[in-house]
Amino acid sequence: MKITFDTLTFRYGTHTLLKDISMEVPQGALTALTGPSGEGKSSLLSVINHLWQPEDGVRITGSAVAQFKGGAVDLLSPHLNLPLLRQKVAMVFQNPTPLPFSIFKNVSLPLTFAGIRDQKKIHQRVERALTRAGLWDEVNHRLKHPAATLSGGQQQRLAMARALVTNPEILLLDEPTSSLDAESRNGIEAQLLELKKSCTLLLVSHSEDQVDRLADRIYRLDQGHLERQG
Repeated sequence: MKITFDTLTFRYGTHTLLKDISMEVPQGALTALTGPSGEGKSSLLSVINHLWQPEDGVRITGSAVAQFKGGAVDLLSPHLNLPLLRQKVAMVFQNPTPLPFSIFKNVSLPLTFAGIRDQKKIHQRVERALTRAGLWDEVNHRLKHPAATLSGGQQQRLAMARALVTNPEILLLDEPTSSLDAESRNGIEAQLLELKKSCTLLLVSHSEDQVDRLADRIYRLDQGHLERQG
């Protein structure tokens, strides 16, 4: 399994969001997480990418382990190498947030943070990421244009390209198509089906139809409890 949770409990202040969660996310597949709003699905994703700190009032017990190419990693360890973790675990949010830069720089920025300086390598990685996100053919002639000039669907695929440019092993997707029109949604869904061949995907979605179309495994989170549905 790529990710394994065992009796994980997530508390924020006096409120318990997740209660004794046990879950297995298989490698090279798309696992969907469904359930009512406000039940902790995004919090569960935040555990995988370690987007929390104990000083924020968060307390987590139980076990959360990811199997990377270099070996198993305890996602709850206080000694995690966070920059390295976030190269291996990338995330795409519900609303795309293009930075006030060019299309090219929006995608290449994570490589700069990763310490990559070779311009040839950067250009190759950007092209590959845009291709994997299904955007290269639409933007390759205007990479220096502001990212804000892209349509909503294109901006979401740009966000996917930015997430993919570090070649992550895990891609977390938090309602990535909920604000898009049907054509843009269909385009991104097609890319997700391709991406799961080379990357483990964990998708949060409220759309039962979308989950039925895409998911290899389905979990439902309701009132803090998790249940496998398919």
